[in-house]
Amino acid sequence: MRQAGAAGRGTGNEIGKYQAGRVQQCKKQPQHGYEAGGCDWKWKSQIPRGENPVDMKRSLPFVFAAALLCTTPQRAVAQDAAQLKAQEEARAMLKIRHVKSERLNGANMNMTRVKSELASSGTTKAASLPLFLYDVESSRDNNNYAGVIVGADPFSHRGEKDAHVPTFIVPLIITVNTVGVNWDPKTGTFQTASGTMTFDPTIPTSCFAPPNNVPLTLTQQSPIFGRATYSVGGTEVGDTQYIDSLQRAEFWEALGDNHIRDDYHLRLSPVRTLPAVQINVPAAMGTTLPANPFNACEGLGIVDFNWFDNYLQTVLIPQLQTAGVNPANFPILLTHNVVTAVAPITFVGDCCFLGYHNFTGTPIQTYSPSDFDTTGVFGGPANGDTDTLAHEVGEWANDPFVTNPVPAWGNTGQDIGFCQNNLEVGDPLSGTNFSPIAMPNGFTYHLQELAFFSWFYGAPGVGIHGWFSNNGTFLTDAGPVCSLN
Repeated sequence: MRQAGAAGRGTGNEIGKYQAGRVQQCKKQPQHGYEAGGCDWKWKSQIPRGENPVDMKRSLPFVFAAALLCTTPQRAVAQDAAQLKAQEEARAMLKIRHVKSERLNGANMNMTRVKSELASSGTTKAASLPLFLYDVESSRDNNNYAGVIVGADPFSHRGEKDAHVPTFIVPLIITVNTVGVNWDPKTGTFQTASGTMTFDPTIPTSCFAPPNNVPLTLTQQSPIFGRATYSVGGTEVGDTQYIDSLQRAEFWEALGDNHIRDDYHLRLSPVRTLPAVQINVPAAMGTTLPANPFNACEGLGIVDFNWFDNYLQTVLIPQLQTAGVNPANFPILLTHNVVTAVAPITFVGDCCFLGYHNFTGTPIQTYSPSDFDTTGVFGGPANGDTDTLAHEVGEWANDPFVTNPVPAWGNTGQDIGFCQNNLEVGDPLSGTNFSPIAMPNGFTYHLQELAFFSWFYGAPGVGIHGWFSNNGTFLTDAGPVCSLN
C-alpha cells in the first residue's frame, strides 16, 4: 500500500506515519486495536491536615509516579473500551454485499436472447463457454423455469461429462485519488480529502506473515484453482477444485451412479495469470475508508460501482482480448482490499460490494471482479482471502448471465428483509462458510458455503444426501415463495 500527500488536517507524510504507526500498534497489541494516547494528570499540592510538611521538590516525582500507576491502567482501559465500542459500531454498518441482478446486465437478458446467442455460436467450442440448458418444474410454486448453467448436463447420461473452462487471473492495481476523513457516526458518512492510495495484489500485505503474504500468489495457490480433497456429510466428492466439488455434490443424485459421478467435472483449466493492469480512478469516483474508528489492518479502497463496471466493459475487457480473453473463457479480475459501492460512496450504509459477476457484448463475455480482503473489517478472517472468490465463481457457474429465474426467496444470507428471484447460489449463505481448507503452501483458506440447485426450485433434492447446500446448513428447500407483503 502506497499513500501520497493529503490536504486537510495534516500532510501526506503525517498520514503515512499514522498508518504505519497504526499497523505497528495493531501487530503489537491486536487485541486492543487502538493507538495509545496521552494522559491528563490532576493532583493537589495542599498538605493534608495532620501530616508533616515535606519537600515538594523531592516528593513530586513520587506523587507523579503514584498518579501514573493508579491512573494509567484505569484511563487506558476506559479509552480502550470506548474506542473498541466505536470501532464495533462503525464496523457493524459495513455489510458484505454482492451486486443484485438489477444492477447488472442480467436485467436486460432473457432466455430468448440466451438461446439465440447459443444457437448463433453453433458447435464451435471457441465461441462459447460449455453450457447446458435446463427446464424444471418447481415444487415451490408448481411453475416451470428454464435456465443455463456452465458445464455438462447432469440430467442427461449422454455426452461428454468433463468440462474445462480456460481461466485468466488479471491482477488490478487500483489507485484512488482521495482519502476518507472525518467519520460521522450519526449519519454513517465521512468526508474526503485530497491524497492518493494504491492497492496492489502483487506485493506483500502487512497483515499476513511471510511467505504467505502476497494476495495474488495466495489466490493462484487457492482451492479455487488448486486441488484439495472434499468431503460432504462424510462422503468424498473428489480431489479437485472447490467449485467442481460443488457442482458434483449439487447434482449428485441426478448423476445416478458412481461411474458417471466420477466422470462429471467442471474445472477452471488451464489457468493463466496476465500482467497486472493499473487503473487510476478519478477523484470523484474513488476514496478510502477512514482509518478511525474502523481500525482496518490495512486501508480499504471504495470505488463507485457504475464507474468501475463501465470501465471494465468499455476499456479493460476490450484491451484483454489481445491477450486471449474471449467468450469461451473466464477472466477473474483480482483486487486487494478494494470494494465497490453505489453513490454516494461516502455513505457506509450502502457499502460494500466485495465482488460480482457479469457479462458484456455479443457473443456474451462473462467476467468477475473479486476482492482478496485482508482488512478484517468484514467480520474478521473468516470473510477474507478467497471467501468472496468462492461466492462469485460458484454463482458464475450456476447463473453465468445473471438471468436464471427461480421462485422468489429471501430473508436469509445477504437478503434479510428482501426477496430475490434468481439462481445466485452464494447470496442465501453470505457470511456462512464451508470447512476451512489447508493447502500445500501451508495457508488455510476460507470458502463460502453455497446453496444447491434444488434449494431454489424445491424438494425432492438432487443434491448429495438430499441436502440443499454443500456444508449442510440448508437441509430443506427455500420454502414458500418469498413475499414482503
